[in-house]
Amino acid sequence: MRRKKVSVMGNLVRDMMQNVMETSFKQPFQSGELRKNPVEPAWVCPAGYEYEIIEKCDLKMEYLRPVGVVTGRVILQLHGGGYIGPMKNIYRRFAVRYSKISYGGDVLTPDYRVAPEDPYPAALQDAVSAYQWLLQEKGYAPENIVIAGDSAGGGLGLALGLYLKDNHLPLPGGFLTMSAWTDLTNSGESYQANYELDPLFGNSTHNMLYDSAYIGEADPMEPYISPLFGDFSGFPPVLMQVGNYEILLSDTLLVGQKLKKAGVKCRISVFEGMFHVFQMGLDLIPESREAWEEAEEFLRVIYHINVKPEGKVVRKVKTGQKRSARDITGFLIAMMKKELNG
Repeated sequence: MRRKKVSVMGNLVRDMMQNVMETSFKQPFQSGELRKNPVEPAWVCPAGYEYEIIEKCDLKMEYLRPVGVVTGRVILQLHGGGYIGPMKNIYRRFAVRYSKISYGGDVLTPDYRVAPEDPYPAALQDAVSAYQWLLQEKGYAPENIVIAGDSAGGGLGLALGLYLKDNHLPLPGGFLTMSAWTDLTNSGESYQANYELDPLFGNSTHNMLYDSAYIGEADPMEPYISPLFGDFSGFPPVLMQVGNYEILLSDTLLVGQKLKKAGVKCRISVFEGMFHVFQMGLDLIPESREAWEEAEEFLRVIYHINVKPEGKVVRKVKTGQKRSARDITGFLIAMMKKELNG
């Protein structure tokens, strides 16, 4: 457990999210109906970065690189969305953050095919293609690739690792997951224990976790669908983050147990009082900031980055208008709606 006490802002945001979800978004939000008409403003690549669209057969990928910086490091980001949601602006923001916390690393985010139009194994096939593109066409060393993903993307990342191992392909330097969905049979204890706590998936079975369109005609216990049931022996280091209010809490804890039993170096971080992919808060709530700082620490270890402090560390003075819990909740609700419903 990372924090023994939930921050005031974290509590307020979580409770307000639950109230808004129950009264405004619950049924259309969780059933996936909102994915039919996604609306987002055009994303503007921030200064200091190059942004390229890569089209490879039927796969479109977004490739972000810092201008004038070549580190040989790259993050393969697999976005969330319950295997029904496509690439969204929040993951472009994540890509920028991943580049920063990897100290100038590149980031590739495939807009992999999703259900119901393209069920399993489409997403896995696209993830494999993206990984091979990094190795074969861009020449990244496998140990300099970190596979990162949230929610369904976290599960897909682990499934990709299992596929690579089974097919004797080089494994990456590490895996990083946030609120990973690793068990599409929904059999973990937290699916019941946190049913009334989870502000996003709780108190309803009319959501993408149940009767998943991604499974299609396949067996949900297939490790490439539910990596919880796979063999993780030989995996590189893994960092898994999750909130203890999540229905998906067991998905992370059970995989963590299997990783440790297999002798894999892993760190399982459970954040007190947090909800699904709370890292979308970026710097808006303390727990999200702490999670990204931990991710940065993990990447420094994987990439052997030594950072020496220069001079005296001075506490930053906050300036500008202070954001209220309502403002932050509105932002997170919008991000969650886009992430979970495509």
